[in-house]
Amino acid sequence: MKLTLPDTAPHLPSAPLHGFGRCACHPAGAPPTRRLFTGLLLGGAAAGVLAQDGVSVKDDSATKLAKKLVSAEQVERAGAAQYAQMMGEAQQQRALVPAKHPQVERLRYIGQRLLPFTQPFNARARQWRWEVNLVNSPQLNAFCMPGGKIAFYTGILVKLELNDDEVAAIMGHEIAHALREHARERMGKTAATRIGANVLSAVLGLGNLGDAALQMGAQLLTLKFGREDESEADLIGMDLSARAGYSPQAGVSLWQKMGAQNKGAPPQWLSTHPSGPTRIRDIEATLPKVEPLFAKAAKPDRRFAVAKG
Repeated sequence: MKLTLPDTAPHLPSAPLHGFGRCACHPAGAPPTRRLFTGLLLGGAAAGVLAQDGVSVKDDSATKLAKKLVSAEQVERAGAAQYAQMMGEAQQQRALVPAKHPQVERLRYIGQRLLPFTQPFNARARQWRWEVNLVNSPQLNAFCMPGGKIAFYTGILVKLELNDDEVAAIMGHEIAHALREHARERMGKTAATRIGANVLSAVLGLGNLGDAALQMGAQLLTLKFGREDESEADLIGMDLSARAGYSPQAGVSLWQKMGAQNKGAPPQWLSTHPSGPTRIRDIEATLPKVEPLFAKAAKPDRRFAVAKG
């Protein structure tokens, strides 16, 4: 069954601004402090380290503190409410692809294969009410809201002609954002930065002008912070998809396709995202760590046709 892309995107006021391959969601925050590791990390080697084969992560004290400033439950409830509202808007505009469509079945099948491997990265994932839906929009986008609410847009499936391994790479990437609570961390760092800016401005007697200058500086700092989020999500996504039996090498072909679609994109130093070549280099450097996971993983018993417009 073909997917007929609309000429324009549906009007979905509740849709998040962030998502795969594009983002306008990195507000003012502190400099990046997260560290990402690959390979085996022995338990107890460092506080806050997830010790397992494949990709491992560590939060330092600044990241932990930022997350403590915002409740996980509140963020997840907000994500669920926003997602439900967006799906309702899509349904009203007949942009929500029916559950029986082969591409929806495809997304949900791949999601079910990835989910068993999420809990080591976030114990809360066990209690999340995961959802996967497909919205008929020409945009090249997908996202996973806090609490496991996943949506793909038909544009990314059709225009990139994604195979199952590439879909798994995108879905793993977006799930990783939710598992690592990047939205919660940004909210906490934004709150901390605003508090600090107001206090410093008052001490220096800078008034509103001082606030504006400090906010601009904080936004510049978030450029690297945004890139680090994206890089972390790329590598954790590789880990999840490899364990689920999808080739982690798909990340390379995926970003080659994204690069072909995004000709004329700004240079890396002007973007909140790593450039395509940078991402490909990072993915290729991590392949030796995750290919053993793929080699021993149970492979999918179903393969789906590439979406055609």
